[in-house]
Amino acid sequence: MQHAKVLKEHEFLEELVGIWDVAAPGMTGQERWTEIVRSLHGIWFVAEGSGQMPGGGTATTILTLGYSAEKGKYVGSWIGSMMDYMWVYEGDVSDGGKVLNLYTSGPDFDDAKKLTDYREQIILHDRDNRTFNSSARQPDGSWKQFMEAQYTRRR
Repeated sequence: MQHAKVLKEHEFLEELVGIWDVAAPGMTGQERWTEIVRSLHGIWFVAEGSGQMPGGGTATTILTLGYSAEKGKYVGSWIGSMMDYMWVYEGDVSDGGKVLNLYTSGPDFDDAKKLTDYREQIILHDRDNRTFNSSARQPDGSWKQFMEAQYTRRR
């Protein structure tokens, strides 16, 4: 097996490294979410989030991201202590290098026995501000956003 090399595509992921405060609509101010993103030698990036869930209870999430030169796509996964499903991603960067689109499938909101398509986006606004949103594919092929969080770099 050949050693992975840091590629131009990893530059987007490098922008995520740091400690981030997270805010989302519906948060009352009692919930405090933090995400710590670290780099594994510039090849893989691990983001660990922790905080209070709306309505109470603590949660932890782990997002992994990297770039597969073989596939020519960004790849990753997400797990959270609030569910027993592992989300697996493939994606691309668009909009002039500012938006990482991550595509996956997972349990349908209306029928957990069915899978549906989802798109999650990481949008870089500037060095210290980014947005994460989630959308579900609609029957007409469009995406309907159902979640958005704002991230502010603490350091």
